[in-house]
Amino acid sequence: MTNKTALYDQHLAMGAKVVDFGGWDMPLNYGSQIEEHNKVRQTSGMFDVSHMTIVDVTGADAAEYLRYLLANDVARLKVKGKALYSGMLNEDGKVIDDLIVYRMTDPGVSGEWFRVVVNCATREKDLRWMAEQTARLDVALTEQPELSMVAIQGPEAIEKVKSVLNESRGRLIDGLSIFQGQESEGWFIARTGYSGEDGLEIIVPEDEISEFWAALADAGVSPCGLGARDTLRLEAGMNLYGADMDETVSPLVSGMGWTIAWEPESRHFCGRAALEAEKAAGVAQKMVGLVMQSRGVLRGHQKVIVEGVGEGEITSGTFSPTLNLSIALARVPVGTGDHAMVDIRGKLVPVSVVRPPFVRHGKKVFS
Repeated sequence: MTNKTALYDQHLAMGAKVVDFGGWDMPLNYGSQIEEHNKVRQTSGMFDVSHMTIVDVTGADAAEYLRYLLANDVARLKVKGKALYSGMLNEDGKVIDDLIVYRMTDPGVSGEWFRVVVNCATREKDLRWMAEQTARLDVALTEQPELSMVAIQGPEAIEKVKSVLNESRGRLIDGLSIFQGQESEGWFIARTGYSGEDGLEIIVPEDEISEFWAALADAGVSPCGLGARDTLRLEAGMNLYGADMDETVSPLVSGMGWTIAWEPESRHFCGRAALEAEKAAGVAQKMVGLVMQSRGVLRGHQKVIVEGVGEGEITSGTFSPTLNLSIALARVPVGTGDHAMVDIRGKLVPVSVVRPPFVRHGKKVFS
């Protein structure tokens, strides 16, 4: 039996096509996926992301624990509410999951508190791995299933959200920088997202989420499903766990090298030794963007051929509604230049190799 979020009945009432996603009944779309995509790029759209797993990490050793657990370093979070993106690696330096962690208390206070948001499809293995790493540390992991989460994204998203919030929460939003969140009366409001647009991800008590969703809809925020969420994140060059990285690859070949905090050298994090060995041996592959001007759609697992260099594989591909052409993320030999070929049903089709992202704030960003 699949799980349902607190918004399930509202999704059905709004005409959502519901599918199984990681064990959850989630809206794929409410009619036109392309229209939903364009709403986010042009005005605002909202996504039910209550299927994500929220875990609070507390205790005297909370920071020490996360500094070992994650490839990025929570010591970089100098201000309450700041967030960072990181891979959680196994001892072989491969990606168990990617996640966001927020600092919920001021640095150095007794009994620190961090909030971690991980993927729903990896919940069980994530929680098991996280629990295994708590040995001999004063740290507690508390899952928060009673909390729901909505992402509101797009150039008008923040103003639309402020229009339905009370004055104190609206003022709180005005003070948020990118990748920062703050608590307000049991809500946690963060300026983060998965679309390449400005916007907010808001964690709300489950018994308040339906009223909030309805108020956003009344304010003109369009409900959007998984389909638009995927095309938006791909245009933004953002990885999807299970497609662009997983437990078989390292962050060094998944476009996640920037999330590894190598300094200070004295910090030992899980997977560090394996990553250092990979770097010393020479990283063999890299993550790139592909753009195809001809007709057709690039798809995951299609072979990428780089003449005189070697072969790679598309990890995620789609038709870009913003650019009106096909784009993809691909893992290719490190010596790949500006051009390659993709094998589409036995036919070699030329593509341009670019550095992701493809779109930021509704505009093409590659040359």
